[in-house]
Amino acid sequence: MNAPILIPLLGIVAGGAMLAAQAPVNAALARALGDPLLAACVSFGIGFAILFIISALRGAWPLGSALAAAPWWSWIGGLMGAFYVAIVIWGVPQLGVVSTVAALVLGQLVAALILDAIGAFGLPIHAITWQRLLATALIFSGLVLSRTG
Repeated sequence: MNAPILIPLLGIVAGGAMLAAQAPVNAALARALGDPLLAACVSFGIGFAILFIISALRGAWPLGSALAAAPWWSWIGGLMGAFYVAIVIWGVPQLGVVSTVAALVLGQLVAALILDAIGAFGLPIHAITWQRLLATALIFSGLVLSRTG
């Protein structure tokens, strides 16, 4: 595997590891605060503050015209992130981290198959192949196994 592919793959794997660790960390925050939605709000607030500071230090604040040029659907990413954080905070204590992450990955793969197949959001089209379906089925099998053992 060449470096231009390996570096982003390692970054994504590290991001996945952080997502797995974020789940129990946020669940602990929810226990301490007594409310999973409040914990999600605090988590997002901290993330917002850090990203705001980094953006300000970089001088990377967009102009009004750039904000206006964004497609309408590009504004719902924050809503999707909020749903993700809140549902994981709620689900981890009930399912455990392994089953939660397996279910997340299954949801991501099913959505990714569809998004790739239709070229959603301006992405290039990638066909649904038997290999991709098998990968998704293996994740589904892993989820089932994680709940039966």
